[in-house]
Amino acid sequence: MPSRMPVVFLSHGAPPLVDDALWVSQLRSWAAALPTPAKILVVSAHWEAAPLTVGSTDARTPLTYDFWGFPDRYYDVTYDAPGAPDLAAAVRASMPDGAAVRDDDGRRLDHGAYVPLTVMYPDATVPVLQISLPTLDPAALLRLGERLRPLRDEGVLIIGSGFTTHGLPYLEDPSPGAVPPGWSVEFDAWAHERTAAGDVDALIDFRTRAPGMPYAHPTIEHFAPLFVALGASDDPAQRPRQVIDGFWMGLAKRSLELA
Repeated sequence: MPSRMPVVFLSHGAPPLVDDALWVSQLRSWAAALPTPAKILVVSAHWEAAPLTVGSTDARTPLTYDFWGFPDRYYDVTYDAPGAPDLAAAVRASMPDGAAVRDDDGRRLDHGAYVPLTVMYPDATVPVLQISLPTLDPAALLRLGERLRPLRDEGVLIIGSGFTTHGLPYLEDPSPGAVPPGWSVEFDAWAHERTAAGDVDALIDFRTRAPGMPYAHPTIEHFAPLFVALGASDDPAQRPRQVIDGFWMGLAKRSLELA
């Protein structure tokens, strides 16, 4: 029988994540320590679509290379994990009666999904499904996570993929080893403190309570997947395991594991 899986919020970086030896080793070690998932369900910051939209379950559907200006080799990456039609059906069944759920057979995995998965599960043998962020409202995303929570008992690893800080327009030095700006450090410290304290109310109100705003998140889609992960956990107010911290391009790559 599949084991009950934990829930993950990870900072996914950009395609060059795969060139950062430390980050790669951290993600690989994390995946090795997790129970082996039967399937993976990803909610990525890079797909906003309402109502809730279920991605392609056909592994032949091309990846979504939703980034620009990178060397050609990043556009040659493939990740041919099996589709998960039964997981897609379970996601639809978990939604409230009468709730609209759409399908997008032309979209499978974007870089918020496949980039970390190429490092964590490079063999691409675990079926993967991506669903959209149907809203950016934290309370609504908590409820979505609650709806998805029972899937964990079927061995599904639920991944909220975003970035703990994402103030790209305000980076003066976007090199991987850059000294992080003060707003990134301040927001990251606050997020660490509030998640460790299980302060869900403060996290929901991060736009007005967190230091470093709005620079840390001039748009909020990269923090939004955290709330799906919190909702899918046993208790959003629990103390999560802080698996990865530090900065990349001055942005906080803090990542969490929740029971």
